[in-house]
Amino acid sequence: MEELGATETAEHWDRRHRQLGALRSGGDAGYDEASNEIFYAMRLGRLIDIVGDRTEQAAPLRILDAGCGKGYFAHAMARFGHAVDGIDLSEHAVELCRQNATGNSSFQVSPLAQWQPPYLYDVVYSIDVLFHIMDDALWEASVTNLATLVRLGGQLLVVDHQSEVDRTWSYYQRTRALHRYQSLLEPLGMQVDRFVPYGFRGAPTGFLVLERVA
Repeated sequence: MEELGATETAEHWDRRHRQLGALRSGGDAGYDEASNEIFYAMRLGRLIDIVGDRTEQAAPLRILDAGCGKGYFAHAMARFGHAVDGIDLSEHAVELCRQNATGNSSFQVSPLAQWQPPYLYDVVYSIDVLFHIMDDALWEASVTNLATLVRLGGQLLVVDHQSEVDRTWSYYQRTRALHRYQSLLEPLGMQVDRFVPYGFRGAPTGFLVLERVA
């Protein structure tokens, strides 16, 4: 099984975003449109459960959607009144995000490991992205960089499996064990708060919720 490198991964997702519809391109290509509708709604519901239901226009949460795809979650968070930055490797997806932008939102083409804004975020989330980074060094750099963008008391939400071992599922999907995240992020002042499973059709995927405590 030949795994995708960084360049091949970027090309794969740009091609997928160009070829598949708004939901299947960033959802599960094995599901039909109706199933993906439910899948997106459930993930958004879990995200709201974690982030909370505040909608203060005068003092919005500053949020980073890391790997925003065509913007389903970023657009929703912007509609809720938050200030949202979205980044993705796919130029096609980012252009669509800009065309459909709403509220206080901005979208840029950038790798997760290289995004360096002039401010910190209240919430950084990366939904169904990190387990598509096959190269361990790039995965570590991406996770580490996202953690450095979270303010004190802020949250980092990363989607993976709740597992004690790494597992390679295909040429473009590798999940990492909990201890991998802990060893990387605890020295950066991040503390694991909880794991929130999607609860969608028995899949082990969910949000690993971390908080910056130092």
